[in-house]
Amino acid sequence: MKITTSGKRKRAVAKAILTEGSGKILINKKDYNNLQIFDKLRIIEPLKIYENVVGKINFDVVIKIIGGGEKGQIEAARLALAKALVKFANSEELTKSFLDYDRNLLVADIRRKETYKPGDSRARAGRQSSKR
Repeated sequence: MKITTSGKRKRAVAKAILTEGSGKILINKKDYNNLQIFDKLRIIEPLKIYENVVGKINFDVVIKIIGGGEKGQIEAARLALAKALVKFANSEELTKSFLDYDRNLLVADIRRKETYKPGDSRARAGRQSSKR
């Protein structure tokens, strides 16, 4: 069984491939345990909830992330992982647990950078002009 999901955050796009296995999680071909401590904790959150609701982790996950910054990539990976877990478990209770804990585990944050406006170098504020 092979499940593929994706997650986005800002400019980062993560693709998670979940297969049956022993519990290995690779992010860009590296073990997730090598991440910084807070990034590692963000990735572990959906796994811990899955463990509490469904039980034993009997799958491997390979996550490939492109674009964006460091934290955006972690958020995108977390979203892709949570979506894959819901698809794998096929459990309504797990979906409810994810949404109760943090809605961003299953629902992407659609905010993006605002586009620059014509005749200006920034998105919002115009340049100050001297009146005298």
